[in-house]
Amino acid sequence: MLIRIGYELLYGFTQPTPMILNLNVHYTRSSDLIQADHIRTDPAAPLAMYRDGTGNWCTRVLAPPGQFRIGTDALIRDSGLAEPSFPYAFEHPVEALPDDTLVYLLPSRYCETEHLSAAAWSLFGSAKPGWSRVQAICDFVHGHLAFHYRYARVTKTAWEAYNERQGVCRDFAHLAITLCRCLNIPARYCTGYLGDIGVPAMDAPMDFAGWFEAYLGGAWHTFDPRNNQRRIGRVLIARGRDAADVAISMTFGPNVLQSFRVWTDEVQAVAA
Repeated sequence: MLIRIGYELLYGFTQPTPMILNLNVHYTRSSDLIQADHIRTDPAAPLAMYRDGTGNWCTRVLAPPGQFRIGTDALIRDSGLAEPSFPYAFEHPVEALPDDTLVYLLPSRYCETEHLSAAAWSLFGSAKPGWSRVQAICDFVHGHLAFHYRYARVTKTAWEAYNERQGVCRDFAHLAITLCRCLNIPARYCTGYLGDIGVPAMDAPMDFAGWFEAYLGGAWHTFDPRNNQRRIGRVLIARGRDAADVAISMTFGPNVLQSFRVWTDEVQAVAA
């Protein structure tokens, strides 16, 4: 399967403004790109790329005053298969976890484990450990929160989403991540593309998606409490402790996001 992915972001600036962009496909999927996701800007501006501490591709740019357009249009190869399940994946005792997973047990900007620990153990302490327990968390979050774009708030934390019982995909992910961490299961936030491939199309503008990965059975596994089903065509952009680590753009000065478009669509392969 081939998937066309891309975006177009239009900003307005009153002065030269530094930006950090987190918009390139994750290095683990780079070999699947048929048409590279090079970032283009209008007007043209010098771009400098680097890898952050968790391996995400980041781009630095100095945006000029006035309108500034950022975009890409890429093509990526995908298996076309739904994500697999691993029902026998087990939980690790904390003392047996690899060193690099331990940071994903700690509280972070949007995942305040100190507020949700009692609820997590009350709800899931007796659940079967491993894959089943993480799936039970996803089932709970999927049913507990109502989804709508009007519920989005950049400051909303997992604790607030739990109490307000509403949010967008990143809030679903933050709440599930926090509950996992409370139960000593490493969990990390993911962002990327997720189109309506193999499922009914949503009657809403396309956006970047948020989900999470849990460390079970010696590997990281994808879970998606917003959609709560194994999906086709998920394309990872970045991973981090929570959404603060993987913001699509960080601007260091006044700005207005004037328009925002994202696309991810299955396309037919062209015969050679």
